[in-house]
Amino acid sequence: MDRARSVLNNMFKSERYSRFTLQPAEDGERHVEVKLSDDATDTEEQAGGSPSFRPAPLRQSHRNLCYLALGTLLIFVTGYLIGYFSRSEAQADKVNCGTVAPFIKTPLEETPAVAPATPPAELDWKEVTQLLSQKLTSQGFDKTLRDFDLPRRSAGSDGDKALANRVFEEFKKVEMDPWIDIHHVQLQTPDSKRPNRVTFGSDVFEPTGYLAYSAPATAEGKLVYGNYGRQGDLDVLQKKNIELEGSVLLLRAGKISFAEQVDNAAKKGASAVLIYPDPQDYKYLADTVLYGHVHLGSGDPYTPGFPSFNHTQFAPTQSSGLPKIPAQTITANMASTLLQNIGGPQSDASSGFKGSLSSVSYSLGGSRNVTVEVNNVLVNKEIHNVFGVIKGVIDPDRFVVLGAQRDAWGKGYARATVGTSILIELARAVREMVEKDGFKPRRSLMFASWSAGEYGNVGATEWLEGYMSSIDKRAFTYISLDGAVMGRGSFMASASPLLQRLLENTMKEVKSPLGSDTVYSLEGKRNLANILKPMSMDDPAYPFLAFSGIPSVSFHFISPDTEGYSYYGTNLDNMDHLDYQTNHHTTEMTVAAAQFAGQMALRLVHDHLLSLDVGRYSGLLTMAVVKVFKRINELSKSGQLKEVNPNWLNSARGSFIRAANSLKNDIMGTDLDDEEACRILNDRIMRVEHCFLSPYVTPIETPFRHLLLGRGSHTLASLVETTDMKGLRTELALTTWTLQGCANAMVGNIWDIDEEI
Repeated sequence: MDRARSVLNNMFKSERYSRFTLQPAEDGERHVEVKLSDDATDTEEQAGGSPSFRPAPLRQSHRNLCYLALGTLLIFVTGYLIGYFSRSEAQADKVNCGTVAPFIKTPLEETPAVAPATPPAELDWKEVTQLLSQKLTSQGFDKTLRDFDLPRRSAGSDGDKALANRVFEEFKKVEMDPWIDIHHVQLQTPDSKRPNRVTFGSDVFEPTGYLAYSAPATAEGKLVYGNYGRQGDLDVLQKKNIELEGSVLLLRAGKISFAEQVDNAAKKGASAVLIYPDPQDYKYLADTVLYGHVHLGSGDPYTPGFPSFNHTQFAPTQSSGLPKIPAQTITANMASTLLQNIGGPQSDASSGFKGSLSSVSYSLGGSRNVTVEVNNVLVNKEIHNVFGVIKGVIDPDRFVVLGAQRDAWGKGYARATVGTSILIELARAVREMVEKDGFKPRRSLMFASWSAGEYGNVGATEWLEGYMSSIDKRAFTYISLDGAVMGRGSFMASASPLLQRLLENTMKEVKSPLGSDTVYSLEGKRNLANILKPMSMDDPAYPFLAFSGIPSVSFHFISPDTEGYSYYGTNLDNMDHLDYQTNHHTTEMTVAAAQFAGQMALRLVHDHLLSLDVGRYSGLLTMAVVKVFKRINELSKSGQLKEVNPNWLNSARGSFIRAANSLKNDIMGTDLDDEEACRILNDRIMRVEHCFLSPYVTPIETPFRHLLLGRGSHTLASLVETTDMKGLRTELALTTWTLQGCANAMVGNIWDIDEEI
């Protein structure tokens, strides 16, 4: 071999061959070096060759051919000898190490060619659901629920971070490549040196519960009882000539969020708000304290629209959803004292104002003053969001997100423990299906554990804000696990229209935790409209839908004749009370919830085509446009609005419906086994939700930009209610073009858009 190498060295020693030059080394071997010398370039230009290949000079061509032929022959002979002796040695080693006697060939040795292993067949949907059901067991959940049931887990605390580390370790055990996303947020807490205070005559109360993001201030005014603080409730008071300007409104919790109650009161000119749990709505002790927040938005309200990675990077700003009046929770006992001495006219029995406090007539007030002092302070907290991923094999850059809140003001058993346990057990189950059972998800599954959910989905929203430019193009669904188990015997859900068909099909497939029937048959409910509820702003899935344009869903097993779980936001949210709500079947209900969430997620990553039904938006859009159409015609006939034609909006609606039908036809005419064609179709489907976000409003002032499901003057619902005629004209044009843009995005390639508005 050395002699052959020496011959080759001498053969090419004085020659320059193309752009790659063989350089001699000190050890006698030659190495390839990429070298483009000046004279080589000149020769190349003279020969007219390409920059990657240059022919040798003509005077050397015959000699080079001879050398090349000789070198090729030597290399061939050398390679043959090396291969022959290597094969002989390998066969000898194989015989000596086996159980067969030396020099005797076995039948396997006589057939050296081994057929390649056949890849396992793709699991069908029935096999996938059966595997998932087998791996989600009551025994597994019993342990996980115990492990993640902690006494304290407030956002940013040591307990919260310790729990985050435990989630990280669980993801690491199953090789999910976990990572932690850190944010520095501002949370509001009571001042330990200056307690919040309510003064009513000689009665002075210092409640221990509080409402985060209340305006820190002292306010005084006439005490007025306003029922739940809904818009209609406050209108009733004004019709009775109860003065709301400068008043302190006493409201009972329920029906709408704390933030909406305070916002409604502020719009009527109230100076402060007190909120209590009435026994008619909350069946617990009269001295139970309430916790909550009053930010009419989500995320850190001091970094609206942008992430809280580092506060020093941004100019100080505030969310438009922060209240400008103080708000405070009080106990039912405190409220009883106030209502017994409130005075004023009596409420009508038919108005629905009367609660269940004993010895209270629920007078409307307006005659005696009360003082509310709120001294809450802002604190900087570091919060940790924890993630793990199971990557898909076809489209790993497309993913569904399953998320659960980890923090709580008290024990937060239903609020945080159950959702976190479902997250962990689902991650284990799916990972085992991939590793041991041959399940191959086409797309990825991301598992997320959020912090600061109690303060208005802070952790999740900050993550969305931090990675907005990439998440909305890759995350095609969010499934919330928060509040999945609130009771037993009934079911309700909130979802993007794109996910409603998947939700309904999942209900028909998943076995009911009450028997052999399915979830769809609970209480004989046969109509999806009876089960679906509009997604409220305090829903954990709402920021994903209305802020980021990601189709989202949240679902809840509840007790019959209830709307939720009354122990949320109290220290009574513990294992015993949830067991009472589920009739001591909490583990079984948790298994059912995990099966339900897991089956939705796996369907989304298993099928060739995304299970998102674009056609479901057509009906919802038509109803919204009809309302706007009627409103504009009424204003035009009355002379309040001139030279505004609603046909433009109706035309855009037609464009959307035709685009949705075109997409449906393309799906029917496409071979879904063609990976590239299927990916193109899925990308068109994924654009729909995001295109409903208005590009004409800023996330800082109007974070929930969704045209149909958001909040603000840009929405179709706002066009029906506004009294600003000049603004109506502008908003109608912008809304119309947002809708037309959504239709154009569904078409696909821009050169396929041939329809003018």
